[in-house]
Amino acid sequence: MAGENQKPPLLKPFLLLLPLSLLFFIVLHSRPSATSISFSPPISSASASSPFIRIRRVFPSYDEYLKLQLNKTLDPRLRQLWATRDWDRKVVVFSQIFSRLQSRHLLANSSRALCVGARLGQEVAALKKVGVVNSVGMDLVPSPPLVVKGDFHKQPFEPNSFDFEFSNVFDHALYPDRFVAEMERTLKPGGVAVIHVALHRRGDKYSANDLLGVDGLVGLFKQSDLVSTEKVDAFGLDTEVVLRKRS
Repeated sequence: MAGENQKPPLLKPFLLLLPLSLLFFIVLHSRPSATSISFSPPISSASASSPFIRIRRVFPSYDEYLKLQLNKTLDPRLRQLWATRDWDRKVVVFSQIFSRLQSRHLLANSSRALCVGARLGQEVAALKKVGVVNSVGMDLVPSPPLVVKGDFHKQPFEPNSFDFEFSNVFDHALYPDRFVAEMERTLKPGGVAVIHVALHRRGDKYSANDLLGVDGLVGLFKQSDLVSTEKVDAFGLDTEVVLRKRS
């Protein structure tokens, strides 16, 4: 009979709605996770196009990048090493570095200072040791009383907060331009930024970028002037870059 080949009346609308339902499911599950940080667009052209900065990889989400960084920061073996055998040695070397900057009038005892990516805070301890008592560190994992929680891509400080900022973790920045923009935002006019980097050398597996020339770093600073670059021997980093924010 002709009616035997007809589909049940309720089956037709179901089959018509099935493609739409499948499309809705795909769109819904392709949205970023609610835990993703809101300021995580694709790598900006300023970072990716510089011939002197090579971005190592593109992460599926900002959370995945943070997870990699936290694997190092929270590693119990490394934290034990940083807190014991490494502590005194690093405080001594950082104290020498900061004393030299004081002698060049780039850092004063009255400075309000920030160490970006400070881990457990050896740099902060060194600053306090040389007399810069109003100093604090910032890292993804806080380490009271020396280090507060913060992301160097979006510092938790007001604009024009610091006279001096130091960092030796530029290679960990997924967005180098944001790293620099945040330093400039939170530096006071006339404030000094000091960054230690390694040139022409790959960092460890946690590094997010490779710096192939100092111009790659200096070119990201839009509100500051270069003061100096010089060779240093600082825990695997070989170049010190000093800039001053324009008044």
